[in-house]
Amino acid sequence: MRFPFTGVIPIDKPKGVSSRRVVDAVAKPLGTKAVGHAGTLDPLAEGVVVLLVGHATRLVEFVQELPKRYVGGFLLGRSSPSDDVETPIEMEIDPIVPTDADLARAVEAFTGDLLQRPCDYSAVHVGGKRAYELARKGRAVEIPPKPIRIDRLTVVEYAWPRLVLDVTCSSGTFIRALGRDLAIHLGTRGLMESLSRESVGPFCRDSSLPLERAVDAERALLPAAEAVPHLPRVVLDEGRLSRLARGMLEQVAEAGGRAAVAAIAPDGSLVGILRPHESGGYRLRPNFLGA
Repeated sequence: MRFPFTGVIPIDKPKGVSSRRVVDAVAKPLGTKAVGHAGTLDPLAEGVVVLLVGHATRLVEFVQELPKRYVGGFLLGRSSPSDDVETPIEMEIDPIVPTDADLARAVEAFTGDLLQRPCDYSAVHVGGKRAYELARKGRAVEIPPKPIRIDRLTVVEYAWPRLVLDVTCSSGTFIRALGRDLAIHLGTRGLMESLSRESVGPFCRDSSLPLERAVDAERALLPAAEAVPHLPRVVLDEGRLSRLARGMLEQVAEAGGRAAVAAIAPDGSLVGILRPHESGGYRLRPNFLGA
């Protein structure tokens, strides 16, 4: 299938808007339904939502691998079922007030590879249901902790009860859960009151298209290759591209045995993702992006 447009568009989403509405707002001026996001952002949050268009919608899994940077605002000394201000808040009686030194030690403990239990009010699947569906019905939600990575955690501001953190983390990290767990580590409770996603890989909020200018989506469209900056790249001549596009196996020594490699045409465009085949060599289909 051919699409009128293929590429990536980082959008700056405002608060109060769902990621679904962001997709719809961009799909309309482009005149195509082949638009998807590479990671949702709750209506409470604002910032970068990466949209993939046309053949590039097949790159969602790779964009989700990119590190993300957030600035989150938290309130200590209180908690809620959703770990944010969207559900009823319970205040602590005579809460512990951490010192700056306490906070500095806690931040150090929450940097690196961690196990994190996702929030009850999340889209994580539990027994075939979304966790938030069970939580809203008052049912117990049992979610096993998952490995995450916090590359950088910085205190931007702290004046009890407010705490602002700058977080660079791996995909799959719940910032609400990070604030919850950090507060518990400090001997108190905490919930998130605000969140801004500042970047996803190379896509920064400052250079993203504001949602109110969605009509300019075509001019904001970036090449699909920009969605996979972290993948090894192999430039293929026309003969090799032709063979791979027909589903034939091709030995690509430059790939180094990687599970996914970006196949680049002589003009610099991304034509697909090479994946190793069990019988040896690499094959482009069914990941061919087209022209």
